[in-house]
Amino acid sequence: MRMKRDVIIACDFSGAGEVYDFLDLFKGGRKPFVKIGMELFYAEGPSIVRSIKERGHNVFLDLKLHDIPNTVKKSMRVLSGLDVDMVNLHAAGGSAMMRAALDGLTRPDGSRPLLIAVTQLTSTSAEMLRDELLIGSSMEETISSYAVNARNAGLDGVVCSPREAAAVKAACGPGFVTVTPGIRFEGASTDDQVRITTPAGARELGSDFIVVGRPVTAAPDPVAAYNRCLNDFI
Repeated sequence: MRMKRDVIIACDFSGAGEVYDFLDLFKGGRKPFVKIGMELFYAEGPSIVRSIKERGHNVFLDLKLHDIPNTVKKSMRVLSGLDVDMVNLHAAGGSAMMRAALDGLTRPDGSRPLLIAVTQLTSTSAEMLRDELLIGSSMEETISSYAVNARNAGLDGVVCSPREAAAVKAACGPGFVTVTPGIRFEGASTDDQVRITTPAGARELGSDFIVVGRPVTAAPDPVAAYNRCLNDFI
């Protein structure tokens, strides 16, 4: 179940043609681990997952399920048939929902993808946490608590910003996986992210996987940007 530290490219494209053109840039070299998010999945459906898997890529299916336990369980049962390597849900759905998701995702032979829980989005600031979500605890305390709930429900890890990775490891143990978006190169635009760091910073903070989108996909030379992430992180 455990996978090696890696860089995941967020393929946040609007359609199959764009993502194929992008992935074709990597022919002949290392096939990157890719994230398929809501935009691409909603545009193309399950076929895009099967197609990218057929090309030899590991896939993180980032749909962030959050619903009543029975609905999430049935949805995960469907997703388990797509042979993805990692899938997620929102930890805010609670322990019963997370346990139901795990049950639905596990195939009859006992195999399943990694299941991770989103703690707080990297676009969430401390002010938003307090003033809009009405959570009085600090960001680190909130994320650590969500991570403990996910671990106790049997999940493999969480999505958090690199800044909280060390706290998650301290609360849940070194084997609990941290998947961290919010990655930017030194001096680059933060875009809509708030809690960010560099690939090297994420490595030092204890991230197991970094998720990198626009710094790679919008770079003048995406392959060079990807290799820079690999060199800095791995």
